[in-house]
Parts: sequence; structure tokens; C-alpha cells
Amino acid sequence: MIATANTTPIPAQAPEPVLEIHGLTKVFGGLRAVSNFDLTVRRGALDGLIGPNGAGKTTVFNMISGLYTPTSGDIYFYGENLVGMEPHEITQLGIGRTFQNIRLFPNLTVLTNVLVAYHPHAGYGLLDGLVRSRRFDVKEREMIERARDFLAIFGLERYQDELAKNLPYGEQRRVEIARALASEPKLLLLDEPAAGMNPAEIGRLMEYIHFIRDRFNLTILLIEHQMRLVMNICEQITVMDFGEVIARGTPAEVQNDVRVIEAYLGRGAAARQGVSM
Repeated sequence: MIATANTTPIPAQAPEPVLEIHGLTKVFGGLRAVSNFDLTVRRGALDGLIGPNGAGKTTVFNMISGLYTPTSGDIYFYGENLVGMEPHEITQLGIGRTFQNIRLFPNLTVLTNVLVAYHPHAGYGLLDGLVRSRRFDVKEREMIERARDFLAIFGLERYQDELAKNLPYGEQRRVEIARALASEPKLLLLDEPAAGMNPAEIGRLMEYIHFIRDRFNLTILLIEHQMRLVMNICEQITVMDFGEVIARGTPAEVQNDVRVIEAYLGRGAAARQGVSM
């Protein structure tokens, strides 16, 4: 009898975890803003973190980026624990972010706003800058061209010499994303990137997010209240309410979850949806 090869397909190995969060808790005085939060984001993912206002989403982002120190729990980025690190150290490791409230330098030009983020990768020292060495000039030209490339991705090159404060709100949002990209992140945290945008701008933003994920081999985790954006681009969604995770799954799974419907619309809405309580 002739032996035949085993033709059972080998399951594809899941991409490596980029971000692993275990038991993350943040207490402000007597308020438990985040409680025992867990999350794994794998390389190349485009995942969402959603929930009603006050659910604790931005607090999670602030702990990941080092603005808040967790009361307890661990945050691992490619296996390195971020707890206790300063924000600039976390940025240098490869985590970039935008903010719920735009944090551009309003009285600097659009180009300079992007250049500010790129300077940690300048490749020259303080002495080079003081004496304006040839190395300084070469690197500065390289950074300016790189910054212009980031602006061009978002169709912002025509605004490069404008003060950031003079741009329309939606354009300022795009400048902030371009600046986050200039820090050369491996993980990009987007905090409500569609806030204040009209439907047409949201449609373009969805295309931009997909494009930059693929173009720069990024892993993206975003907070968003615009359900059209979340449900159309996110592959995995985590839902928070009152500081805790109440659901996790694909867009189709979470939008039909009774706990999610209750959190957003109340128990009566869940009953009208025909979901058993």
C-alpha cells in the first residue's frame, strides 16, 4: 500500500501582537474611569474602540501614550511594557496618535507642524544645528521633502505655507494625521478622526485611513462616534461602557449585541430590536 501525503491544510498563523493590554485600570479619586481593560491588537489590523461618551476610551489612549499612568495593569508594545515610560519615549518606540481635540500649533505653518513631529528622526546633533553644518542642511532638506510628501498624501500641499489656525476644521484634522505619520509610527492611534467632518469628508477619510494603513504597513486603533466610518473600515471592534469592555467582535457582531444596543440607545430600544433580554 502506497502512503499518501497528508493534504490537510495548515491553518494560517495569526499576525504577531503589536499591542497587548492586560487588566488596565485607572482611578481618578473615587472615580474608576477604566476597569480591568484587556485588548490585543495584531500587526496590520485596523481595529475600533467605541462606546458612549464617558465610557473611558480616550483614557485608554492616554494610558497607552503615557499621558496617564495606570492605577494597575500592563501595556505591552511588541513585548515591551510601556507603563512608567514618558510620552516622548513611547513615541520614539513607534506609537503615534491624534487627539479628540485638535492639538496643532495654531500660529505655525502647516509644513512646520508636520516637521515638528519628524525632528526626532532628524539624524543630526545639537552641534550640527548650532553651526548649520552640511549634515544639518542635507537632513533639513530631506525632512522638508518628506513632510511635503505626507501633506501631498492628504491633498494638503497647497496649504503648506498657511498658518494652521487658518485652515477649515476638516483640513486641520488631516494635518494632524499627517503629523502623526511623520513620527514614523508602527501603531497609529486615531482619536475621533472624523469629528466635525461632513459626510463627504468622512467618505474621503475612510479612503485615507485604508490607504495609509497599506502604504506605511501600519497597525491602526481608532476611537470614533461616526458609526458609518467604524462599521465600514474596522475589522474588529471593542465596545466600552462605564470603563468596562461589554462586547468585542466584527462590526456585524457588535451592532447586533444587546449590550451594545442598550449602552447606546437604552433597554427599550434593545427590546424594540427584538433582542431577547
